Amino acid sequence: MSEEAIIDFAEQFDPQPIHTDERFAATGPFNGLIASGWHSAGLAMRLFADHYLSRVASLASPGVDEVRWQVPLRPGDSVRLRTTIVEARLSRSKDDRGMVVTLAELFNQNDQLPIRFRVMNILGRRPRS
Repeated sequence: MSEEAIIDFAEQFDPQPIHTDERFAATGPFNGLIASGWHSAGLAMRLFADHYLSRVASLASPGVDEVRWQVPLRPGDSVRLRTTIVEARLSRSKDDRGMVVTLAELFNQNDQLPIRFRVMNILGRRPRS
């Protein structure tokens, strides 16, 4: 995570001074510049889409629950995503799909959690034989 990326994202989408102004951020509650929580969400979603979602079976998502920002994402941090399936069920109304609920956790290099959330995905499935 670069300082430039943090500031660029914030200037476009979340222009609070704790994300855009180093001097101001140094006097704030986090003692320095931090990424927007929405930037953390975007990073997590990119990893989720690139490394977890099926390009063949993923149909849509009806939503995300329990979004939590636990520690700030800072310049110089590196991140990794862990996914855990917490629920899987067949659709009651359409036999060609099901629902998977996944806990997505974005960790930094110190194994702290800048963001975690539960995402619901509708997935296509093979017909019953």
